[in-house]
Amino acid sequence: MAGNGNFCGRTRREFLWEAGCGFGAAALSGMLAGDGFFASRAEAAPATYLNPLAPRAAMLPGKAKSVIFLFMYGGPSHIDTFDYKPGMIGRDNQTIAVKTFGRSGKKNHGRIVEPRWKFQQYGECGKWVSALFPHLARQVDDIAFLHSMTADSPIHGSAMLMMNSGKLISGSPALGSWVNYGLGSPNENLPGFVVMLDPSGGPISGAKNWSSGYMPATYQGSVFRHEGAPILDLSRPANTTREMQRETLNTLASINGRHLAERPDNSELAARISSYELAYKMQVSAPEATYLSTESAATLDMYGVGGKQTHNFGSQCLIARRLVERGVRFIQLYSGGNHNDANWDAHGDLIHNHELHAGETDQPIAALIRDLKQRGMLDETLIVWGGEFGRQPTAEYAKGTGRDHNSYGFTMWMAGGGIRGGTSVGTTDELGSRAVERPLTVKELHATVLYQMGLDPNHLSYFYGGLNQKLVGVEPIEPIREIVA
Repeated sequence: MAGNGNFCGRTRREFLWEAGCGFGAAALSGMLAGDGFFASRAEAAPATYLNPLAPRAAMLPGKAKSVIFLFMYGGPSHIDTFDYKPGMIGRDNQTIAVKTFGRSGKKNHGRIVEPRWKFQQYGECGKWVSALFPHLARQVDDIAFLHSMTADSPIHGSAMLMMNSGKLISGSPALGSWVNYGLGSPNENLPGFVVMLDPSGGPISGAKNWSSGYMPATYQGSVFRHEGAPILDLSRPANTTREMQRETLNTLASINGRHLAERPDNSELAARISSYELAYKMQVSAPEATYLSTESAATLDMYGVGGKQTHNFGSQCLIARRLVERGVRFIQLYSGGNHNDANWDAHGDLIHNHELHAGETDQPIAALIRDLKQRGMLDETLIVWGGEFGRQPTAEYAKGTGRDHNSYGFTMWMAGGGIRGGTSVGTTDELGSRAVERPLTVKELHATVLYQMGLDPNHLSYFYGGLNQKLVGVEPIEPIREIVA
């Protein structure tokens, strides 16, 4: 953060240490040592280090304390879900002039595929929602819809990296990493950034989507499972006692602590020690956090736990609520994995694809909103829903209902965490092919998340490669003010 030597800038000591690959600091150290400036090793103060996930004060008066990002991997069709286009009704298979850009490249004409599900108005706000989401439709007064989202790429890999890290190429910290870097985590026994994947597999580019990039590994996402051991390779070997493990940990901390005493600004070693300690503590805390048998039968039923379609995502949504209760800052759930119809990427049979994935997620997501609200937690929990892009109003192939990728205009939504529910921002054209009113960018979405968490998107930075790096980039970015309560 700007002005804080632990985050953005460089202290005079750091400047001297790094100048000339450290040679300047080496010369200065020799001169000062000759004058007796340094105390002897025996007189050195005990080694200390700061936990990189220690809670930190917010930069702004944000309303949210945690984020749950519901990532619909593959790109759900906005015009078949939340972006009502009555002008398309009755025009199925008409060939029209429309500019599109997707997996199949740029086109100037296309065959209309009219929406395959009927829309109906819900809530006091009168929001139109398709029959794909009958449960979520009853929660629209708590939701702010962003109908004019745009993305910088129509290709899954780069678009997902952009949605997760603000960059089209890998190597940058994910949104969850930035949140934990800026605020720390109030729970010392669990990761501050948790990811849960679809049982069919992870998304394209895999762990790059929840990487900490150039930040210490402490800030990267930890993959949890909703059944079995929550974290792979976390359990102690059968022949390793808790006492032996604690002794090993203390020995390691002691050894690394001596190195820290020699160079107190060594954040990498501090992060490594913190990671070992966190792994030790998670052996007890992670299983407890995912243990759903303590939930009531009514709660399990509300989320669809045990249901044929809803069990997996319902379990993950319920675990997300339990993680928020335990102070986890950022949880990301993936609906869809692997490839083709294992996710929302409906290039072939749109009806089969979307009924499958909406059927898996509709009830659990609605339950998550209701559950958080009835527990008084929704105001402090920011929910984000969406994919890496949307889908075209026209068919990709000569036959069938499949739609190509659409980065020109699509829908995402946010709820809770100080978001003004029952609102809609922006519009796409009459076909839903591109944003025409109040086009919104991924950077604005990220800025809104940071702002609601009490972080200044234009001043939260991390010094790397000679620059104060920011999630939102160089140009000043404003949050989406229309949805901020």
